[in-house]
Order: sequence, then C-alpha cells, then structure tokens
Amino acid sequence: MSKSALAQRIGAWFTERGWTIFPFQRAVWRAGAQGRSGLLHASTGSGKTYAVWFGALLRAERLARKSRKQGLRVLWITPMRALAADTVRALQASGETLAPGWRIEARTGDTSAAQRARQAKSWPEVLVTTPESLSLMLSQADAQERFALLETVIVDEWHELMGSKRGVQVQLALARLRRWQENLMTWGLSATLGNLRQAQDVLLGEQNAGVLIEGKVRKRILVDSLIPVNPTRFPWGGHLGIQMLQALIAEIEGSATTLVFTNTRSQAELWYQHLLDARPDWAGLIALHHGSLDREVREWVERHLKTGELKAVVCTSSLDLGVDFLPVERVLQVGSAKGIARLVQRAGRSGHAPGRISRVTLVPTNSLELLEAAAARAALAQGHLEARPVPDKPLDVLVQHLVTIALGGGFDSLALYAEVRAAWSYRHLTLDEWQWALDFVARGGQSLTVYPEYRRVLPDEQGTYRVPDVALARRHRMSIGTIVSEAAIQVKFLGGGRIGSIEESFIARLKQGDHFLFGGRILEFVRVHEMTAYVRRATGSRGAVPRWQGGKMPLSSELAHAVLDQLQLAQEGRASGPEMRALAPLLAIQQTWSSLPTRTGLLVETLSSREGRHLFVYPFAGRSVHLGLASLLAYRIARVQPATLSIAVNDYGFELLGASELDYAPLFDAATGAGVALFGTDNLLEDVLASLNATELSQRRFREIARIAGLVFQGYPGQPKSARQLQASSSLFFEVFRKHDAANLLLTQAQREVLEQELELTRLRATLRELHERNISLQPLERASPFAFGLMVERFREQLTTEKLSDRVARLVSALEKAAA
Repeated sequence: MSKSALAQRIGAWFTERGWTIFPFQRAVWRAGAQGRSGLLHASTGSGKTYAVWFGALLRAERLARKSRKQGLRVLWITPMRALAADTVRALQASGETLAPGWRIEARTGDTSAAQRARQAKSWPEVLVTTPESLSLMLSQADAQERFALLETVIVDEWHELMGSKRGVQVQLALARLRRWQENLMTWGLSATLGNLRQAQDVLLGEQNAGVLIEGKVRKRILVDSLIPVNPTRFPWGGHLGIQMLQALIAEIEGSATTLVFTNTRSQAELWYQHLLDARPDWAGLIALHHGSLDREVREWVERHLKTGELKAVVCTSSLDLGVDFLPVERVLQVGSAKGIARLVQRAGRSGHAPGRISRVTLVPTNSLELLEAAAARAALAQGHLEARPVPDKPLDVLVQHLVTIALGGGFDSLALYAEVRAAWSYRHLTLDEWQWALDFVARGGQSLTVYPEYRRVLPDEQGTYRVPDVALARRHRMSIGTIVSEAAIQVKFLGGGRIGSIEESFIARLKQGDHFLFGGRILEFVRVHEMTAYVRRATGSRGAVPRWQGGKMPLSSELAHAVLDQLQLAQEGRASGPEMRALAPLLAIQQTWSSLPTRTGLLVETLSSREGRHLFVYPFAGRSVHLGLASLLAYRIARVQPATLSIAVNDYGFELLGASELDYAPLFDAATGAGVALFGTDNLLEDVLASLNATELSQRRFREIARIAGLVFQGYPGQPKSARQLQASSSLFFEVFRKHDAANLLLTQAQREVLEQELELTRLRATLRELHERNISLQPLERASPFAFGLMVERFREQLTTEKLSDRVARLVSALEKAAA
C-alpha cells in the first residue's frame, strides 16, 4: 500500500493505541485503495471492522472528488439494530481523526423521527442501516439521485444474512446500486462460515471478480463443559436443567462479566428467574436480553455490559453477533449450541480483542449434550464449520422488490430483468418466471384481476412501470421486509411502562388474573386493549413461560457427524476427554443392552411393551430430518404391514410405535434387502408428500409468503390486524389459487420451502444415501436402552402435563437403574 497521507495517519492511529496492524488488514487496505471488492473472513475480535472501514476511506481518498457536494459515500449494512448502534460508535471513534467533517449515523427501525427528518434533507457521508431500511430508501422516488455519490457498500455478518430471505433482499439491493454505480466497491465480513467461495459469489454476483481475504490471526478458542456430579445413565431432554444452577453460579462468581447464552427466549426467562431466586443479592447486577424485550430495556443492558457494571446477562441469539463487549470474560452456553459455527460465534463474545482467548463453557441440560460438547471441540480442532445454504429464486421477495423499484423511480421490464439476474439467487430466473412475477404485481395473476388493490404496478405511456396509487405506495412501504413472525402484542404495565412484546397466540390463552413470566418478572394478566396486553406485578406463584416461535434448533450435519465419530471412538475404547469419561457409564449400558451407532453402522432397536411395538432408529441427523424420515418410514412400513404408527423424534433418532402384533424384524433383514428399500431414494419426493399432510404444511408456509409478497396487509400503526385475521386472509388466497390458479408460482414456492427448509429434503436425501451405505445393527431390547429412553420421554411430553411427566419419568428411571445395577 502506498504511503499516502491518510495511510500514514491510519498507521499513527494504530500506534497511538498500542495496536498491531495485521497482514490481512493491510491486504484489505491495498484492495480498497484499488477499488477492488471482496469478502473478509477472520475470527471474531480480530479487527475486521477497521480493515474494511479504513479500506473505504483509502478508496475515498484515491477518488478525491473535487465536488464539494454532500452525500452518502459509505453504506454499511448490518443484520441487527443493536449491532448498528455499536458500529456507529466504532466508526465515529476513528472518524473524528481520519474522516474529519464526515457525518456517521445510523438509520434503522430504532432511529428517531427527528433524526429521520434531518436525514431526509441531507444524508450523512456514512450510513449504517439494515436490509429493511435500505429497501425503504430504494423505494423513494429520488433514490438514484440520493445514491449518486456512493462509493462503498460493506455488509457486516454476511454469514448471518446470506442463508435467509433478508440476504436475498440485500442481493437485490446491491444489484440495483451496482446498476447506478458501475464501479461500486462491495465488501462482506464474516467470522464463521464453511462455504467461503460461494459466500463471495453470492455477495458480489458471479459476474463480478473479487478477492477473498482470510485473516490468519491466531485466535485461541477454548471449549469446555461443566460436568454434572452424577450424570444420569438414562437421559432425557432438559433432565439436568436447574440441577446445574449452583455450578453455573460458581462460574459467574469467578469472572467479572459473563454472558449466559440460551437457545430460546423461554429458556432465557427461566434461567434468569432461577438465578435471581438463588442469588437475590444479584438484583441489579444481572440482566436479561432477548429480542422481545422493549428497545430501551435492551439498550440499557448493552450500555451496562460495555461499562462492565453487570455481573452477568442471560441472553439468546440477540447478542450472538459482533457487538463489542470488551468486559465480557466468560461465555456459558446452556444446552448444546447444535452447531459448530454458532458455538464459535458465541465463544467470540468473550476475549473480543486480538490476542485474547475466547472461552465458551457448555452447561448440559441432558447427559448426551456432553457428547455434543466433545464432538464440537474435536470438529473445531479440525477446522470444520457449517456451510450456509442460499435461497433459490424466492419469488415472494422478487414480487416485493418489483413494487419497491416501481416506487423508486420506476423500471423498464427487460432492463430490470437483467439487473435481477445479476443477483446470485436469481441467476437462473427464466423469462417465463419473470413474466409471471410482473403479471402478478400488475394485475394479481390469473385469479385477482378484478380487485384494484392487486394492480400495484402498471406501465405508463413510456412503458415505465410505476405504482399508480398513493395509498398502495404507503401500504407497501409499511410492509417492506422479509422478517415474518406471528402478530406481536405489546406488554405494558397498567401505569404505562413498556416491557416488550409477546406473540398473540400466547396472550390469547390467558384469562384475567393468570400469571406469566416475562422480562424477568412474574406478571399478572389484566386485559387486552387495542393490541396491548396490560399487566401488573404479581407475587407468590410462578407463572407460565411464553413460547415464542423459533423453537428448537436442529443438530447440524457437521456436528452430527462429529458425534458419530466420538461414538466410534467409544466403541473402540479410544474415547478421551472429561465429557466422554463422564458419559462412560451411560455408554457402557448402551453397549451392554444394545449397541452404539457409528458412521458405518446404523443402530435399529425394537422393544415390546404394554403400549405396543417400538422401533427406535438412530441416524443422528437432527430433529428436522428425523421428522421427515420418521414420517417416510412410517408410510413405507404401512405399505408392507398395514398399521397406524405414532412418531417421536429428537436430534439423535426417532421412534415409531405401533400395535403389538407388528413385526419390524423382517423389514430390516439383510437377506431380504427390505431395509435397503426402506431407506431408498427412489420416488422420494412422492413418498414424502404422501407421508405428510403436505397441504396443511404448505398452507402454513404460504402465510409467510403471502405477507412478503404483499398479498396480506398487516395493518396501519396502532391498528394492526390480529393473527387470526391474517391467517384467514392468507388461507383464503391459498384456496383461491389452488382452485382457480393452480400454476401460481407462490404455491409452488410454498411447497418447495416446506420440503427444503422444514423437512430439509436435500439433507434428508443425503441422509438416506448415508444410511443406505451403513450396516444395519438390529437389536431387540428387553427394556429401553439409554438412547431409546430419551425418545420415549419425547412422546410422553406430548401427552402429559409437566407434573405427571416428572412422575412417570421418575418411575421409569428407577426401574431401569435397578435393572442396570
């Protein structure tokens, strides 16, 4: 890099802080000064932000525009509003010295109305924003003029965005900006990603050459576990749970500041409450953070984390991403993170600076999560990270984008078609599919032509497509985005203080006087009025915990394979590490009573009980795949032996339970090859669709698609439609299209998303091929094995209340422990 005046100031800026400039940072600065685009992949806390930020400044210096016009020069896209505020602070810290006179601001859903009004008159030189706010900016009639000075776009946490429709939204926005600015420099930042080359292509488009820079800064990541004193030999999901509370408290006491990650908001609420119950002296020193809490509450927590005033924060993925909390010394993960990349991401919240060790400690809620911890550490040592799949041609996002661009100055059909195909997800978009999308926004497709509100985009006399109606334009701008969740109800105290938001379905089940746990408080439900639930503080009894959408994360393929490798080592007597030593008694019983599954051997167990004939299969492919696989096998078995089978699944396997006269053994007889047929991939799509209520699944998925595509309007501010109204509207469209427009591509998309995202058909097919190659070990059981016991409890959980479940599980464990003695 030539020693320009700015380059010298950058070097001095680092020297003043006693920081070392890493080779990958210099590489990005050289590329930036040359106007080259790329993807930077480096560990969390290694200095990625300053690498791309100073690269953008060096490019601005090289361009050295003579014009004194004020305008947007650098656009920074982030997936989270909390991360936006943190990024603004980081850029401003150096901007005063290295970019004097430049305004650095954020524009997100949290930006105040006053600041938005100021930005409407004059955009700052650097704007940190979200995908949704960027699309909203592109919908303004003067958008092209507003972006006329844009030189650089930086997409933070690209690994988090690229696998979702929000990432597709970014792809389309970048395609538009590149059309306006041919030499636009684009950089993506990522810390935990397996498919780097594909990630670069998705970000830049296949036509645009770029550079992939990997930061080789040595970042030590330590993964360990809190080992239970007495890990049970018959585990079930959540059985350890709060038994680990004192051990967790001891870990928090030993560090200045700790993040306690959970996988769900419900789990975060419970652990926070248990911590407060056990340590009331920590009131005010520990906090709760998740996405449903009010913005002011979240911001308070983030500020006090940064200053080191909080002892611990119980959180969810709301604090996963690159918000910089230097005081954090320890990260505890309650339950398995279910993925190697997610574990690394969360570990990076501690030691968030070059040269510092990042440590994450697993707090198991199930004995077998110790197995996942050992597997994750081994996989991490081998450099394994999950790839992020990229959505292929989501037409609901395209339909929304067409209306956005029609608002943002209008478009010519063929020119925009070429532009959209420059976005990676639409590189194979056919002209027929394009014409269908255009027809859909112009007249509502074949079945909605008589309704004026679905003629959203029409060509003018010059053939330029525009939005003809002001009311339609306003509705569209209010609906921009691809984040779809159940309608949320605000939660407020009767006195007016806001707490956050809860999904409507949870509130709908409450009666006046019911208690529930939210925001770390036990609340009493008073009433609902105008989409607001009014509450008062409650005392005495513990309340129900809200169940938010999102549920359980499935085990990733990479971690699942690593788990099977650990079981292989255990089978060979070569397993090592504290987790595997703690699991030795459990695995010994599993081997004595049955066998261990491995990469080469598929364990299949059968058991007769008073309930009927049980079949347990252990592919270790994650609960999403197991749901599809269990339904598929139940369907195929029923074709051979007519039967009605009930299903239970977890991340390790699945159970089929049928009538007592069922005989599973012949189905897995190697001599007959029946097992091969059960796990065959011939007619897979047809069999999967036949084995499930595919219409109901597709209809549920269509609700989300209908909202993104603008078919269903969620209501004006203060007057949102209820979840029941939205559901009824989307269901009506679904039925109309099925009956009168069967070729509607949104219906096809709904079915495809069910197969690929909910049932993971691609992974299901790959799993079947793996199982086809494994040797089947058929083990008849006299009693439930440790692995089988967990699946039986999953089935009981659906049938029993919490109290009755605990009683039944205790009786079963007692009987099994006696047999194992």
